[in-house]
Amino acid sequence: MNRFEYVRAGSVTEAVAAASAPGAAYLGGGTNLIDLMKGGMSRPSRLVDITRLPGLDRIEHREDGGVRIGALVRNSDLAYDTGFVARFPAIAEALRAGASPQLRNAATTGGNILQRTRCAYFYDAASACNKRDPGAGCEAIGGETRTHAVLGWSDRCIATHPSDFCVALAAFDAVVEVVGETGARDVPLETFHRLPGDTPERETDLAPGEMIVAVRLPAEAATFADHARYLKLRDRTSYAFALVSAAAGLRLDGGRIAEARIALGGVAAKPWRCREAEALLAGAAPEETSFNRAAQAALAGAMPSGENAAKIELAKRLVRRALARAAAGTPRPLPALPGSVFAPATGGQDHV
Repeated sequence: MNRFEYVRAGSVTEAVAAASAPGAAYLGGGTNLIDLMKGGMSRPSRLVDITRLPGLDRIEHREDGGVRIGALVRNSDLAYDTGFVARFPAIAEALRAGASPQLRNAATTGGNILQRTRCAYFYDAASACNKRDPGAGCEAIGGETRTHAVLGWSDRCIATHPSDFCVALAAFDAVVEVVGETGARDVPLETFHRLPGDTPERETDLAPGEMIVAVRLPAEAATFADHARYLKLRDRTSYAFALVSAAAGLRLDGGRIAEARIALGGVAAKPWRCREAEALLAGAAPEETSFNRAAQAALAGAMPSGENAAKIELAKRLVRRALARAAAGTPRPLPALPGSVFAPATGGQDHV
């Protein structure tokens, strides 16, 4: 780990000013950043500690039914907030499916959004990686690609984004509140993360020094609460990143689908919103034929980035299953194996 300057900010304004220096990084929960620093993937010259900034650890339930989540809210606090679970169950299910209870007790909302890929070539300092060292090449291409992208990848990078939380946020139109030297702005979560293109080292829409202060969910997201699920396919049933994941929400009216929400994880360098598939479901019956058509549309542009063609079929099947379980109704309480495709479709005892 390289030597660095440590700055404890007393306000958001101080934090932004300190983090605008070249090579600076924000320190929140640190569950990803510290690992990156230990492995040499991240070498900040200055750490700006924002953990004691007032007001960023609040969950604000708004009168219109929406919610504002501070950047320092712990994943575990949000996942078990009764009001949040009632209105946004698929997002709570995604949170509970991520990492381990110990990590969820430390990880923050802002840090989850900013976590970096778990591509093995990115984490291996001996491997060429354009994310870690722009222009070095991508050794993942032609390598072991089972877990890599099938949507939105380029010849510079085939890594995937690891978050569960972000997939569900993208499905339900979350907005990221950002503050920088030029002021405050809102960025839709759907466009916050960037596809690799020719510049895979540029992973988000953030400008240098900009800081996430909160995430908002609109009241409309709560209208899917009765028919919303998050499913995650992984190599083991806990403490593993997704091979593929899917967030699905349906709003039913008169036995038909009035609106649908679908997003995929583990398939691209960002959470993948499936708007074409959503449009196909509008007005359709909530049945297998409709879900099959939506699954095909969701993966219409998918291409293997190596020997991972099976991932495309896995993603289609997971979309179908997530929609079917959403149509069956949100279980109360959430399943004992949150996010698991092996959990019963009905509810079960929660694990705290």
